[in-house]
Amino acid sequence: MKSKLVLLLAVSTLTFGAALNGSNPPGRILSVEFLETPDAPAEVEAMAKTRTTAKALVTYANGVRKEFPLTYHTLFSVKDKVGGNPHPAGQAYDHRMQPLTDPFGQPVILETPDANSLLDLDGNLFLISHLEYDWLLSNGAGASSTPNWYRRVPTGMILTGLDQSSDGRLSVRSQRPIDFSPVNGTWINCFGSQTPWNTHLGSEEDYDLQYNPLTPSYSVTSSGLKAMTELYWGNTRTARPYHYGFIPEVRVDKEGGVNLVKHYAMGRASWEMALVMTDGRTVYSGDDGTHGLLAMFIADKAGDLSAGTLYAARWGQTSADGGGKADLAWVRLGHATDAGIRAIIETGTDFNGIFDAVAAQGGACPEGYNRIRAGSSADECLRVRPGMEQAAAFLETRRYAALQGATTEFTKMEGIARNTKDNKLYMAMSRIEGSMKAEAGAPADHIQLPENKAGATYTVELAGGQRPVNGGEVIDSHQTAVRMYVEPALLGRPVAPDDQGNTADLNTVANTDNLFFSEKMRTLFIGEDSSLHLNNRLWAYNIDTKKLTRILSAAAGAEITGLQVLDSLNGHAYIMSNSQHWGDISDGVPAGLKSQLSARIDRFHAPVGYIGGLPGFE
Repeated sequence: MKSKLVLLLAVSTLTFGAALNGSNPPGRILSVEFLETPDAPAEVEAMAKTRTTAKALVTYANGVRKEFPLTYHTLFSVKDKVGGNPHPAGQAYDHRMQPLTDPFGQPVILETPDANSLLDLDGNLFLISHLEYDWLLSNGAGASSTPNWYRRVPTGMILTGLDQSSDGRLSVRSQRPIDFSPVNGTWINCFGSQTPWNTHLGSEEDYDLQYNPLTPSYSVTSSGLKAMTELYWGNTRTARPYHYGFIPEVRVDKEGGVNLVKHYAMGRASWEMALVMTDGRTVYSGDDGTHGLLAMFIADKAGDLSAGTLYAARWGQTSADGGGKADLAWVRLGHATDAGIRAIIETGTDFNGIFDAVAAQGGACPEGYNRIRAGSSADECLRVRPGMEQAAAFLETRRYAALQGATTEFTKMEGIARNTKDNKLYMAMSRIEGSMKAEAGAPADHIQLPENKAGATYTVELAGGQRPVNGGEVIDSHQTAVRMYVEPALLGRPVAPDDQGNTADLNTVANTDNLFFSEKMRTLFIGEDSSLHLNNRLWAYNIDTKKLTRILSAAAGAEITGLQVLDSLNGHAYIMSNSQHWGDISDGVPAGLKSQLSARIDRFHAPVGYIGGLPGFE
């Protein structure tokens, strides 16, 4: 019999909705806590695999307490052929959806599954999963360091049909890659989210295609364009930077049909992800890399992201302690539609058509030019050409934000999660370093924090009635971010190396990345992407009790990705969780241990899966 369980802490108004092990419901739920997976296993075999021994402990009003053991299930690995797909799940494709091959004539397999959105469409279950980048070639060599190969290759997403058994077990029914050729392909698909209207919002973490032609790093952009032109387009057309770096939205119908768009009106940067708030209009986007921005988009209409107004945050620091505290103000960048920005792109507009740019000389710019740092530590001297303000705002969002006085000093901004009841956000800053430290002589120095290479997860308070600092009408959202700070348990703690090479406290999160908040569990789930922990973890942090608990440990060197929590799906709850780049072990790990682990880890294995064992709750 299916069990229904409301996993809710400190709430006494809900009742258990189904029989438990054939008995009568034990009554109201008083609390749920996670009992953790023990850390730092001494056995090499345990370090070399993904594992959980965690449990959920539920306490009911009548005093009954019950433990629910958690289990990790792999749906498929990127090298598997499943669901009638004739190619491996992680296969990369060109614009004709023909499989790409590496220099050895073998399939290009993207060993980096990332975001998941599990969609319930009138009882038909479909999972959208990202493929972020190519890590290894078929001979085991690093793809980005192999001569005569590409630093990056075109990436994509997978659509997998799922079946659900009566005991909650999920299995693959069908699978196929999603064709992105109608929107010129896609590039570095990182984290994502599910919209309130049941579509998938992806990302293009476009840091390779963001450079100014006057800076030395433009060679990276040239390399990326070469890959897209030669591999994706097969030299039938030339790739352009302004086709990439946007938020794609994927809509799936109950038969598995796909419709996709790129939201050009939401701006262009190195987007880790975008998250729609419960009003269906306010969207926050995190910009990964260095010298990044925090963006907010307010759609004209709820449920329609094709038109709206774009803003960038300005950090007003109030404290440097404990990860820092700040009041946030917002700079209005402009209003646009997808169609309008796409029309600008299709005219062939390029960087030099938007900006009058000159090289910085000795840390200074000629008169009439503005010096900024946006996307790298290189100083740029820019001024927007007359009439190109909208193009600058939506195609060079980070640079235009800096020119308008917004903050472009965030580093490694990763996942975002929403807490609707408390009107808060949570934001992952994987590392606090570089541009988030005080920078003498910088064009702007809004953020001045002590370095913390283990990073932090910020709490962000929201409110209404905010007015842009550069003038204009009050921002039309009651979910506007106004304050950022770090709860003590969510601040990373670097330490001296231990005998396994860990350089961050094993009882705290290191290099926070994926985030997802469960409203009914009152729990923030946090996935790590760290070289400071030998085994990255998935954590559960209860925001009321402040308890931080390990619930999953990834194989050594692997990153936790694909985080999504489904509170109730036909009587069962799920924590979606993938992992990627198995065996990518830091050089700080003792050589003997590293050798033993490398001998046991299949670096080509990268699973898409979930944690099961939780009954669903309404």
